[in-house]
Amino acid sequence: MTFSAPVAAPISVEERHARIRTLAARLQADGLGAMLLGPTNSLRYYTGLDWHPSERLTGALVHADGRVQYVCPRFELDKIAGVTGNDYAVAGEILTWEEEESPYALVAGAVAPDARLAVDDQVATFVWLGMARAMGAERLVDGAPLIVAQRGVKSATEIALLIRAKAITLEVLRRTRHWLQEGVLTSEVKRFIDAEHRKLGGEGGSWFCLVSFGDDTCLPHGGEGDRALKKNDVVLIDTGTLVDGYHSDITRTYVFGEPSDEFRRVWDHEKKAQALAFEAARIGAECQSVDVAARDYLTGLGYGPDYRLPGLPHRTGHGVGLDIHEAPNLVRGDTTPLQAGMCFSNEPMLVIPGQFGVRLEDHFYMSETGPVWFTQPSHSLDDPFGENA
Repeated sequence: MTFSAPVAAPISVEERHARIRTLAARLQADGLGAMLLGPTNSLRYYTGLDWHPSERLTGALVHADGRVQYVCPRFELDKIAGVTGNDYAVAGEILTWEEEESPYALVAGAVAPDARLAVDDQVATFVWLGMARAMGAERLVDGAPLIVAQRGVKSATEIALLIRAKAITLEVLRRTRHWLQEGVLTSEVKRFIDAEHRKLGGEGGSWFCLVSFGDDTCLPHGGEGDRALKKNDVVLIDTGTLVDGYHSDITRTYVFGEPSDEFRRVWDHEKKAQALAFEAARIGAECQSVDVAARDYLTGLGYGPDYRLPGLPHRTGHGVGLDIHEAPNLVRGDTTPLQAGMCFSNEPMLVIPGQFGVRLEDHFYMSETGPVWFTQPSHSLDDPFGENA
């Protein structure tokens, strides 16, 4: 069976400039002087700079007038100058500080006097505390509402990257099912998945790969041991890859051998719950309504109620993009209205303590007319990838 991943272009510097203009307009509307971005995926989202966190303050200031200033230690100047201002990363003035100087004072001095500063919600606590000392806590504002509102709605380019990433992972999961053999260790399966992701153009899979056999599938995030696969074990594999920083995250659950009647019954309930969650995703509806649809169905069958077991122990889904888990979430209490461009996982897992767990996870995005699957859900328990359909 041949496979060809959908083509997707990387995010262009023009799109990043458009994102910065949108952020700048929102900063102006809220009366804020600038946004401080740390070495997080929000820095990558706006500027294209992929900078790993350390104990030093690094990042960028996006000003309400649209200017971008990078902030880094003086010894990193040449590195940052070499990776910004190209086809994929935004150019900007680079503010530097020496080791004995305060980076917080440097940032404070770059913000207009008395202006308030929004701060990336994913920065380390020491950054917030340092800025509070330098300019006063009363001038700091949580930047999350601005960032989440913008990053939560994906562009057509972002959706194309997500489509490519998820198509690759679904094919890797299909190949893995055919490769499994009795006695194989979970660690060996993870190595196989990582190699297959790389073969198909993903950025590996070992960084995120959950492989569970038997009753370890009862644990939503898997067991701790390196378990060997046995005949008639339940198999749960939850994995993903990256394409230009955008995540896939897909789960398949099936049996290596003959499923029991009880497992078939629960698997069918899981598949129906996933389908009902998808159907409930409507433009303008609250995110929590998707969780309600899956959870009410399962409660009606005798699971739960709420998060009790046997039943669904966690939210029905999460946002996804540059972070594997992003806001908003498909969970009780999240009243964010669904809008076109939002992307979510759909994974209302069922756990039967001491026996097995079943998670079927696919993702969808919201179009102007409703939800669209990134990947087609499991076809059936005996033919999870629809190869015999």
